[in-house]
Amino acid sequence: MYTSPEALLAILGMAVATIAIKVSGLLLADRLPRQGFAAAWLRHIPGAVLAALVAPALATGNLAEVAAALVTGGTFLLFRNLFLAMAAGVATVFLVRMLVGA
Repeated sequence: MYTSPEALLAILGMAVATIAIKVSGLLLADRLPRQGFAAAWLRHIPGAVLAALVAPALATGNLAEVAAALVTGGTFLLFRNLFLAMAAGVATVFLVRMLVGA
């Protein structure tokens, strides 16, 4: 199998960019505020990003996405375990798409 030099250069460049982003996050983490408005705002970013990713899928989705959202929410309310809720949602999308073909 032959890989072009351009492809190897692109892979190397992406690896360097990924490592630089991760290292800069680690180096800047100590400089983030621990109290106040900015700290509260930073604590809410993960939930906002998750909602921004899920909302379009629910708005334009079909049965599989809606069923997964309901199962994910119900699982989290019952068990208060985020990992279990996400796993249940992914499994629901998989099963509904396999069974219904949606």
